[in-house]
Amino acid sequence: MDFQNESARTLGRPYRKAVLKALLFLTISAGTIIVGLNLAQGHLPLAVAETGMVLFSVYVLHSVRNSRHIERWAMVFLTPFCITMLFSMMLPTSSVTVFLWVLIIPVLAHLLLGRRAGLMVSCAFMTITAVIFWYRHQGQPDVLAASPVANTVLVALCILVFSHVYEVTRERSELRLLQLAQTDALTGLPNRIRLKEVFERERKRAEREQTPFSLIVLDLDYFKAINDDHGHEAGDLLLRQVADLLRRCLRASDLPARLGGEEFGVLLPNTSAAQAAEVSEKIRSRIGSMEVVFEEKRLGVTLSGGIAELGTDGDSLRSLLRAADNRMYEAKAAGRNQIIQPSTDDLFSALGNPDDDSHT
Repeated sequence: MDFQNESARTLGRPYRKAVLKALLFLTISAGTIIVGLNLAQGHLPLAVAETGMVLFSVYVLHSVRNSRHIERWAMVFLTPFCITMLFSMMLPTSSVTVFLWVLIIPVLAHLLLGRRAGLMVSCAFMTITAVIFWYRHQGQPDVLAASPVANTVLVALCILVFSHVYEVTRERSELRLLQLAQTDALTGLPNRIRLKEVFERERKRAEREQTPFSLIVLDLDYFKAINDDHGHEAGDLLLRQVADLLRRCLRASDLPARLGGEEFGVLLPNTSAAQAAEVSEKIRSRIGSMEVVFEEKRLGVTLSGGIAELGTDGDSLRSLLRAADNRMYEAKAAGRNQIIQPSTDDLFSALGNPDDDSHT
């Protein structure tokens, strides 16, 4: 769930930044005009408030150009923006038309803050606006007539609901597209794109918390012969069964991924190379005893693998994949159906010659 929320924020940032910049430009332009009108009409408090909002908008516009914290800047801008609107509504000299801003705030809040924060800001603003409207016009029966008030409330609620539904639908659609882009179509496992993204996040956590982090590369033995003898449908069925078994053998915090063809990778957070060897041996044993029935024929497969550990074998995904791949090929050369893990010599070599991945 945390990953989905972060992905939703990341996917929405480009368009939220564009919306925020457009709003800032409009605020600066319209605010400058309104300042002039208020000064001409002698509304000094409103002119001062609008001037402050214009200057603040210029500052925010300059700050957001190279910032990745768009949601924070959006909240920083919307807070005084809404306060200025509420202040304008409370002034006895302001026109009743200033309350029309209650219709635009839900749209802006959802576009800039997302579905959750946008809904909270919208509801808070609309509630306060309703209280101010009633307080200012409670002695004016023509303004508080049932028909216009009901129409205004219904229009405001419709805009709130439509804004929220749109934002929820947009987030779900983008998350679904992201999921499809990061998932292997045949097995349903994450692909290399997802593997790389999760690796970077878990690497930072491992370095921050000083915990071990390992990677396993697994490759099915003689898989080409299965495709040649029984057809690709048999091979595809076998790959799906292997993927299902990988999921059952791992923790929820681990990440199995299909690297391509008959090759799989497994990220193991908070796991040393020795612990990864136990996990990989469990996987190897279960896959070795697995039987897949295809057209009344029982198919079996074994696998070979290699293990790499963060720090010992490098600090990048490329270096760990390279080390685990090399050990996997060692397992193939040694007779297959086995897992090779880092040796003590590998550890001393890494300490004496730190891996340099500056070329990556």
